[in-house]
Amino acid sequence: MAQSIARTKHRANTKAKGQRAASRSRRSEQGIHGLLPMTGLRDERIEPRRNTDPLEARSAAQGNYIRAIETNILTFGVGPAGTGKTYVAVTIAADALAAGEVDRIIITRPIVEAGEKIGFLPGEMMEKVGPYMTPVMSVLEKRLGKGAVEFYLQSGRIEVLPLAFMRGRSLANAFVILDEAQNTTVTQMKMFLTRMEEGCRIVVDGDPRQCDLPSGTRSGLADALDRVSRLRGVDVVRFTKGDVVRSGLVQDIVNAYESPEDEAAVDDAAGLKCFLSNA
Repeated sequence: MAQSIARTKHRANTKAKGQRAASRSRRSEQGIHGLLPMTGLRDERIEPRRNTDPLEARSAAQGNYIRAIETNILTFGVGPAGTGKTYVAVTIAADALAAGEVDRIIITRPIVEAGEKIGFLPGEMMEKVGPYMTPVMSVLEKRLGKGAVEFYLQSGRIEVLPLAFMRGRSLANAFVILDEAQNTTVTQMKMFLTRMEEGCRIVVDGDPRQCDLPSGTRSGLADALDRVSRLRGVDVVRFTKGDVVRSGLVQDIVNAYESPEDEAAVDDAAGLKCFLSNA
Protein backbone atom coordinates (compact mmCIF):
# COMPACT_ATOMS: atom_id res chain seq x y z
CA MET A 1 0.00 0.00 0.00
CA ALA A 2 2.75 2.39 1.00
CA GLN A 3 4.65 1.59 -2.21
CA SER A 4 1.55 2.33 -4.29
CA ILE A 5 1.09 5.72 -2.59
CA ALA A 6 4.77 6.52 -3.16
CA ARG A 7 4.53 5.68 -6.87
CA THR A 8 1.42 7.86 -7.21
CA LYS A 9 3.18 10.79 -5.53
CA HIS A 10 6.21 10.28 -7.77
CA ARG A 11 4.09 10.38 -10.92
CA ALA A 12 2.27 13.49 -9.71
CA ASN A 13 5.55 15.25 -8.90
CA THR A 14 7.00 14.30 -12.31
CA LYS A 15 3.91 15.61 -14.11
CA ALA A 16 4.00 18.85 -12.13
CA LYS A 17 7.68 19.35 -12.91
CA GLY A 18 6.97 18.78 -16.63
CA GLN A 19 4.16 21.32 -16.60
CA ARG A 20 6.32 23.91 -14.83
CA ALA A 21 9.15 23.34 -17.32
CA ALA A 22 6.78 23.74 -20.26
CA SER A 23 5.36 26.90 -18.74
CA ARG A 24 8.86 28.36 -18.24
CA SER A 25 9.72 27.46 -21.84
CA ARG A 26 6.61 29.22 -23.15
CA ARG A 27 7.30 32.33 -21.08
CA SER A 28 10.90 32.39 -22.21
CA GLU A 29 9.90 31.98 -25.84
CA GLN A 30 7.27 34.72 -25.56
CA GLY A 31 9.80 36.99 -23.94
CA ILE A 32 12.37 36.40 -26.68
CA HIS A 33 9.88 36.95 -29.49
CA GLY A 34 8.49 39.97 -27.69
CA LEU A 35 11.97 41.49 -27.79
CA LEU A 36 12.44 40.84 -31.52
CA PRO A 37 10.71 44.04 -32.71
CA MET A 38 12.93 46.09 -30.37
CA THR A 39 16.15 44.40 -31.40
CA GLY A 40 15.38 44.40 -35.12
CA LEU A 41 15.94 40.66 -35.32
CA ARG A 42 13.62 38.56 -37.47
CA ASP A 43 11.69 35.54 -36.27
CA GLU A 44 12.42 32.91 -38.93
CA ARG A 45 9.17 31.13 -38.07
CA ILE A 46 7.12 34.08 -39.29
CA GLU A 47 6.40 33.91 -43.03
CA PRO A 48 6.80 37.03 -45.14
CA ARG A 49 3.51 38.72 -46.00
CA ARG A 50 1.87 37.23 -49.09
CA ASN A 51 1.67 39.45 -52.12
CA THR A 52 -1.98 39.28 -53.16
CA ASP A 53 -2.04 42.54 -55.09
CA PRO A 54 -3.52 42.26 -58.61
CA LEU A 55 -0.85 41.51 -61.20
CA GLU A 56 0.02 44.67 -63.10
CA ALA A 57 2.06 44.82 -66.29
CA ARG A 58 5.35 46.68 -66.00
CA SER A 59 5.82 46.97 -69.75
CA ALA A 60 3.68 46.88 -72.87
CA ALA A 61 5.02 43.43 -73.69
CA GLN A 62 4.06 42.17 -70.23
CA GLY A 63 0.54 43.47 -70.79
CA ASN A 64 0.34 41.56 -74.07
CA TYR A 65 1.74 38.48 -72.32
CA ILE A 66 -0.86 38.60 -69.54
CA ARG A 67 -3.71 38.94 -72.04
CA ALA A 68 -2.30 36.13 -74.19
CA ILE A 69 -2.05 33.72 -71.25
CA GLU A 70 -5.58 34.53 -70.12
CA THR A 71 -7.14 34.04 -73.57
CA ASN A 72 -5.14 31.23 -75.21
CA ILE A 73 -4.51 27.56 -74.59
CA LEU A 74 -0.82 27.79 -75.49
CA THR A 75 1.30 30.91 -75.06
CA PHE A 76 4.97 31.41 -75.90
CA GLY A 77 6.94 34.12 -74.11
CA VAL A 78 10.22 34.72 -75.91
CA GLY A 79 12.92 37.22 -75.07
CA PRO A 80 15.88 38.21 -72.89
CA ALA A 81 16.29 37.64 -69.17
CA GLY A 82 14.84 40.20 -66.81
CA THR A 83 11.64 40.84 -68.77
CA GLY A 84 9.38 39.02 -66.29
CA LYS A 85 8.38 36.07 -68.46
CA THR A 86 8.63 33.47 -65.70
CA TYR A 87 7.38 35.77 -62.94
CA VAL A 88 4.21 36.67 -64.83
CA ALA A 89 3.44 33.08 -65.82
CA VAL A 90 3.96 31.67 -62.31
CA THR A 91 1.93 34.48 -60.71
CA ILE A 92 -1.02 33.86 -63.04
CA ALA A 93 -0.76 30.11 -62.37
CA ALA A 94 -0.73 30.65 -58.59
CA ASP A 95 -3.79 32.92 -58.79
CA ALA A 96 -5.62 30.39 -60.97
CA LEU A 97 -4.93 27.59 -58.47
CA ALA A 98 -6.02 29.72 -55.51
CA ALA A 99 -9.24 30.67 -57.32
CA GLY A 100 -10.05 27.06 -58.20
CA GLU A 101 -9.77 27.71 -61.94
CA VAL A 102 -7.32 24.80 -62.32
CA ASP A 103 -6.73 21.64 -60.32
CA ARG A 104 -2.95 21.65 -60.44
CA ILE A 105 0.15 23.60 -61.37
CA ILE A 106 2.90 21.70 -63.16
CA ILE A 107 6.22 23.47 -63.63
CA THR A 108 8.93 21.81 -65.66
CA ARG A 109 12.17 22.60 -67.41
CA PRO A 110 14.97 20.75 -69.15
CA ILE A 111 17.82 20.06 -66.75
CA VAL A 112 20.72 21.49 -68.72
CA GLU A 113 23.76 22.95 -67.01
CA ALA A 114 24.67 26.48 -68.07
CA GLY A 115 28.16 26.02 -69.45
CA GLU A 116 29.61 24.00 -66.58
CA LYS A 117 29.37 20.47 -65.22
CA ILE A 118 28.07 20.28 -61.66
CA GLY A 119 27.97 16.50 -61.48
CA PHE A 120 25.51 14.20 -59.73
CA LEU A 121 23.02 15.81 -57.34
CA PRO A 122 22.06 13.64 -54.33
CA GLY A 123 18.66 13.36 -52.68
CA GLU A 124 15.01 12.99 -53.64
CA MET A 125 13.41 14.51 -56.74
CA MET A 126 12.69 17.93 -55.19
CA GLU A 127 16.22 18.08 -53.81
CA LYS A 128 17.67 17.33 -57.24
CA VAL A 129 15.59 19.88 -59.17
CA GLY A 130 15.49 22.42 -56.34
CA PRO A 131 18.57 24.41 -57.40
CA TYR A 132 17.11 24.80 -60.90
CA MET A 133 13.65 25.79 -59.65
CA THR A 134 14.55 28.28 -56.93
CA PRO A 135 13.26 31.37 -58.82
CA VAL A 136 9.94 29.66 -59.55
CA MET A 137 9.47 28.48 -55.96
CA SER A 138 10.22 31.97 -54.68
CA VAL A 139 7.40 33.43 -56.77
CA LEU A 140 4.97 30.70 -55.65
CA GLU A 141 5.78 31.27 -51.98
CA LYS A 142 5.34 35.02 -52.27
CA ARG A 143 1.98 34.58 -53.98
CA LEU A 144 0.49 31.65 -52.04
CA GLY A 145 2.49 31.57 -48.82
CA LYS A 146 5.18 29.07 -47.90
CA GLY A 147 2.83 26.86 -45.88
CA ALA A 148 0.31 26.62 -48.71
CA VAL A 149 3.03 25.78 -51.24
CA GLU A 150 4.35 22.99 -48.99
CA PHE A 151 0.81 21.60 -48.64
CA TYR A 152 0.19 21.75 -52.40
CA LEU A 153 3.51 20.03 -53.08
CA GLN A 154 2.71 17.21 -50.65
CA SER A 155 -0.81 16.77 -52.03
CA GLY A 156 0.36 16.83 -55.66
CA ARG A 157 -1.49 20.01 -56.58
CA ILE A 158 1.84 21.63 -57.38
CA GLU A 159 4.37 19.51 -59.24
CA VAL A 160 7.91 20.61 -60.02
CA LEU A 161 9.82 18.15 -62.17
CA PRO A 162 12.38 17.79 -64.95
CA LEU A 163 11.05 17.75 -68.51
CA ALA A 164 12.23 14.15 -68.93
CA PHE A 165 9.58 13.06 -66.39
CA MET A 166 6.69 14.60 -68.36
CA ARG A 167 6.27 11.64 -70.72
CA GLY A 168 2.96 9.89 -70.08
CA ARG A 169 1.81 12.46 -67.49
CA SER A 170 -1.77 13.76 -67.61
CA LEU A 171 -2.19 17.53 -67.93
CA ALA A 172 -5.99 17.64 -67.65
CA ASN A 173 -7.25 20.79 -65.87
CA ALA A 174 -3.68 21.86 -65.12
CA PHE A 175 -1.75 25.08 -65.56
CA VAL A 176 1.56 24.00 -67.06
CA ILE A 177 4.71 26.10 -67.40
CA LEU A 178 7.74 25.02 -69.41
CA ASP A 179 10.59 27.27 -68.27
CA GLU A 180 13.95 27.72 -70.02
CA ALA A 181 12.43 26.18 -73.15
CA GLN A 182 15.38 27.21 -75.33
CA ASN A 183 17.19 24.20 -73.84
CA THR A 184 14.67 21.64 -75.08
CA THR A 185 15.44 19.47 -78.06
CA VAL A 186 12.94 19.16 -80.90
CA THR A 187 11.94 15.70 -79.66
CA GLN A 188 11.41 16.95 -76.11
CA MET A 189 9.28 19.87 -77.25
CA LYS A 190 7.10 17.62 -79.39
CA MET A 191 6.65 15.23 -76.46
CA PHE A 192 5.69 18.11 -74.18
CA LEU A 193 3.22 19.85 -76.50
CA THR A 194 1.45 16.61 -77.42
CA ARG A 195 0.65 16.01 -73.70
CA MET A 196 -2.00 18.77 -73.93
CA GLU A 197 -5.42 17.76 -72.59
CA GLU A 198 -8.87 19.20 -71.94
CA GLY A 199 -8.94 22.17 -69.59
CA CYS A 200 -5.20 22.77 -69.49
CA ARG A 201 -3.32 26.00 -70.11
CA ILE A 202 0.30 25.94 -71.19
CA VAL A 203 2.94 28.66 -71.06
CA VAL A 204 6.32 28.13 -72.70
CA ASP A 205 9.01 30.70 -72.01
CA GLY A 206 12.64 31.03 -72.96
CA ASP A 207 15.45 33.13 -74.34
CA PRO A 208 16.85 31.76 -77.62
CA ARG A 209 20.09 33.66 -77.00
CA GLN A 210 20.82 31.67 -73.84
CA CYS A 211 20.71 28.21 -75.38
CA ASP A 212 22.97 25.69 -73.62
CA LEU A 213 22.37 22.76 -75.97
CA PRO A 214 25.39 21.07 -77.56
CA SER A 215 26.64 22.61 -80.78
CA GLY A 216 24.70 21.37 -83.77
CA THR A 217 21.49 20.67 -81.80
CA ARG A 218 18.50 22.73 -82.84
CA SER A 219 16.46 24.26 -80.03
CA GLY A 220 12.99 22.83 -79.61
CA LEU A 221 11.74 26.34 -78.85
CA ALA A 222 12.88 27.73 -82.20
CA ASP A 223 11.46 24.70 -83.97
CA ALA A 224 8.08 24.98 -82.22
CA LEU A 225 7.79 28.67 -83.07
CA ASP A 226 8.26 27.78 -86.74
CA ARG A 227 5.72 24.94 -86.60
CA VAL A 228 2.83 25.93 -84.31
CA SER A 229 2.86 29.70 -83.76
CA ARG A 230 0.13 30.29 -86.36
CA LEU A 231 -2.27 27.66 -85.06
CA ARG A 232 -5.59 28.66 -83.51
CA GLY A 233 -5.39 28.95 -79.73
CA VAL A 234 -1.67 29.73 -79.84
CA ASP A 235 -0.08 33.12 -79.26
CA VAL A 236 3.53 34.29 -79.23
CA VAL A 237 4.66 37.34 -77.27
CA ARG A 238 8.15 38.58 -78.06
CA PHE A 239 10.08 40.62 -75.52
CA THR A 240 13.02 42.85 -76.40
CA LYS A 241 15.86 44.29 -74.36
CA GLY A 242 13.73 47.43 -73.98
CA ASP A 243 11.26 45.36 -71.91
CA VAL A 244 13.77 44.47 -69.17
CA VAL A 245 12.14 45.39 -65.85
CA ARG A 246 15.01 44.58 -63.50
CA SER A 247 17.44 47.27 -62.45
CA GLY A 248 18.73 49.72 -65.03
CA LEU A 249 22.14 48.07 -64.76
CA VAL A 250 20.66 44.75 -65.94
CA GLN A 251 19.29 46.47 -69.02
CA ASP A 252 22.68 48.04 -69.68
CA ILE A 253 24.34 44.61 -69.36
CA VAL A 254 21.82 43.06 -71.77
CA ASN A 255 22.55 45.88 -74.22
CA ALA A 256 26.29 45.31 -73.84
CA TYR A 257 25.91 41.62 -74.70
CA GLU A 258 23.56 42.28 -77.60
CA SER A 259 25.51 44.68 -79.75
CA PRO A 260 24.78 44.53 -83.51
CA GLU A 261 27.93 42.43 -84.00
CA ASP A 262 26.85 39.94 -81.31
CA GLU A 263 23.33 39.72 -82.73
CA ALA A 264 24.74 38.90 -86.18
CA ALA A 265 26.98 36.22 -84.67
CA VAL A 266 24.04 34.70 -82.76
CA ASP A 267 21.90 34.67 -85.90
CA ASP A 268 24.72 32.99 -87.86
CA ALA A 269 25.11 30.35 -85.13
CA ALA A 270 21.36 29.71 -85.05
CA GLY A 271 21.37 29.31 -88.83
CA LEU A 272 24.24 26.84 -88.60
CA LYS A 273 22.41 24.81 -85.95
CA CYS A 274 19.30 24.72 -88.10
CA PHE A 275 21.33 23.64 -91.14
CA LEU A 276 23.13 20.87 -89.25
CA SER A 277 19.93 19.56 -87.67
CA ASN A 278 18.22 19.33 -91.06
CA ALA A 279 21.21 17.94 -92.93
